[in-house]
Amino acid sequence: MTAVRTPFAGPVVALADVPDPVFAGQLVGAGVAVDPTGVDGPVTAVAPVDGTIVKLHPHAFALQGSAGTDVLVHVGIDTVKLRGEGFELLAAEGDTVRAGDPVVRFTPTAITAAGYSPVCPVVVLGSAPDSVDQGTVGTTVDEGATLYTV
Repeated sequence: MTAVRTPFAGPVVALADVPDPVFAGQLVGAGVAVDPTGVDGPVTAVAPVDGTIVKLHPHAFALQGSAGTDVLVHVGIDTVKLRGEGFELLAAEGDTVRAGDPVVRFTPTAITAAGYSPVCPVVVLGSAPDSVDQGTVGTTVDEGATLYTV
């Protein structure tokens, strides 16, 4: 079993409640989302698992987990349209990281001010719909807490 940790502290919401049909429909994989809405300052999104960063954009990153679990963290919804504005990369594609290592820094209020949702889906790429435990949905997780295990 691999623990998938939260990329940052915050309330956990079901993917069905994410305002994006691809994530809500679990088309890229099952998981949950963490909502940084209301946080004033910058938030640092960290690696949720040990592994290698195989894709890194300002608004999203994918990790090939060393235990075989590939995880996508998508920072906000439709935030690709911000073209990197308001995001700071703290790692590089190809980096080997440990769970908890910083990857991207962003400001939720800047995302909201631009008209987008800052909610961050954390999904197991290619997993079957509803295959991830939803036990943390409706709770608020602390930094470093486990969102689910796979």
